Amino acid sequence: MQPVPKSTPKSTPKSPTRRRYSSQLREQQAGQTRAQVLAAAAELFEESGWAGTTVAAIARQAGVAVETVYSNFGSKKELLRKIVDVAVVGDTEPIPLAERTVFTRLGEGERDARIDAGLAMLADIQARIAKLWRTVGEAAASDSEIDEWRLRWEEGRRVDVRRSVELILEEPVDEVVLDLLWGIFSHEMYAMLVFDRGLDPEQYTARMRDAVLRITAR
Repeated sequence: MQPVPKSTPKSTPKSPTRRRYSSQLREQQAGQTRAQVLAAAAELFEESGWAGTTVAAIARQAGVAVETVYSNFGSKKELLRKIVDVAVVGDTEPIPLAERTVFTRLGEGERDARIDAGLAMLADIQARIAKLWRTVGEAAASDSEIDEWRLRWEEGRRVDVRRSVELILEEPVDEVVLDLLWGIFSHEMYAMLVFDRGLDPEQYTARMRDAVLRITAR
């Protein structure tokens, strides 16, 4: 009688759920790391400027290796560009400002309420980016590529100013009005009024409201 061969135990397949969980966990950890680096870089750029901020310093501030900064962002310049993009909209989601609820609601309600909503959006953006914008100016003065980015950002801001003002006023604005508002709503103007002159955010908003009403008066 032939002996009964022993059966080879079958290997247990890995659970797809566990693989998905591990993948999600890694993505979450990677996202947290990127957020730490962005926050650290933004703080250092604001405090120390472009020349005074090194990738090594950013890594130390974020609690990561220098290689981690480079693997996530490629270079100090690309890190600055990402921080500016985040500062404009307030998060890392790839949704343009003009497509966000805070922007589209500028076309809702009475005109006074729309003006208030627009100025609140403006003040929030300026609070996030005005200090950083001084670093952008410093970097642009010594790097032609960053200067090209600066010009594109400004042109994009001009487009957003037109869209927002026309939503609020429910009528087109001419080039003269647009240029004046584009200049008055600039990051440099905010820095001059708030950082240099000492206005608080409420006073800044009041100045901007007065400017809008005067410039757009018929």
